Amino acid sequence: MSHFSHIIFDLDGTLTDNTQGIKNSLKYALDKMQVDGYSEDIIDKFIGPPLQWGFSNLFGLNERNTRLAVEYFREYYSENGWHQNDPYDGILEMMAELDSMGKKMYVATAKFEKFANRIIEHFEMDKYIVQVKGADYNGKKAEKDGIISAVLKTNQLLPSSDIVMVGDTVFDISGGKENDLSTIAVGYGFGIEEELRKENPDFFADDVEELFEILSA
Repeated sequence: MSHFSHIIFDLDGTLTDNTQGIKNSLKYALDKMQVDGYSEDIIDKFIGPPLQWGFSNLFGLNERNTRLAVEYFREYYSENGWHQNDPYDGILEMMAELDSMGKKMYVATAKFEKFANRIIEHFEMDKYIVQVKGADYNGKKAEKDGIISAVLKTNQLLPSSDIVMVGDTVFDISGGKENDLSTIAVGYGFGIEEELRKENPDFFADDVEELFEILSA
């Protein structure tokens, strides 16, 4: 049974559903880059991983064009995309309950840190979150294992099974494991269940209610 004292959440696909904001920002960037002929399936795969990884691996852009596409993405996202977003049903209530139980909560996201903080404050999650750690502007620190490690270091936390990483993609689960933490994969976000289960997370939550049961045990 779990007894987690510290909880590190991913943001997109775990706390909030930002599908529309990311899709609109991506389509804006691809239009600016004159990239067409792509499928909706590729757009779905874009949500979750770092932007640089998505533009490079899914759309085959070289390093220079990847940097330019990221700039265009952020241009739209900073004005419109960030608020085309909503917390999943039950998330705010879950965080309030976990906070009342004395659980310490953090956010580790591949999203640009400025946007992540803006979203957390907009939905008033900041009253529950000790720290939000995101990617730096140039994307050189966008790998999830490094972001999680930075949260641990900043808060003087030693790797422990009492600390859990919660996320919806393989990057979240592998990042948690690389930092010797417990892991929970959530099935309601953007990840593919089969791929998530191959990462052997310690727990799998199909919905927010089940996630709360695991975290509050």
